[in-house]
Amino acid sequence: MAAGRLKGWGVLALAGLLAGLLGGAGCEEQREGRERVEIKGQVFWLEPALDDATRIRGLSGRMEIAPDGGMVFVFAQPAQQEFVMRHCLTDMDIAFLDGAGRVLSWYEMKVEEPQRPGESDLDYELRLKRYASRFASQFVIEVAPGTLNRLGVKEGDTIGLDAPGLKARVLRADGRGG
Repeated sequence: MAAGRLKGWGVLALAGLLAGLLGGAGCEEQREGRERVEIKGQVFWLEPALDDATRIRGLSGRMEIAPDGGMVFVFAQPAQQEFVMRHCLTDMDIAFLDGAGRVLSWYEMKVEEPQRPGESDLDYELRLKRYASRFASQFVIEVAPGTLNRLGVKEGDTIGLDAPGLKARVLRADGRGG
């Protein structure tokens, strides 16, 4: 009788495995460590920036941004944000979003002159162009250059992202959530 039950569980496990493999063929793609973001019907897989160190580093040092890639910066509370192209090697688009994913403003950011030999970090930082949110934003996305214009993104459009999930994750990353 015990052997019969084991055999039954084995059949159930195999059936579950097959259902997962076959049923998963039509399921939406997932990418490890990336956030699914939808802009005007196009799916992007963005790296989450949930803590200060990751937000400050951003996409610095990248030679290019994949056509469906980029970064989503998440802040615990909406606030006016200001971004710069610190040590960035490629142009990129940036969009500032409110807590529901609505576009508040967006810009095409251009590569800056690199930090000069002997130039202090402070002097370098002070000469970089600032891209400001104008209004309190909770999310900021950076994508490949020309993307937002090509897709026809306008202020007031809504970007599809998991706002509640991202907010919960940033609170945990900042040590404020359970």
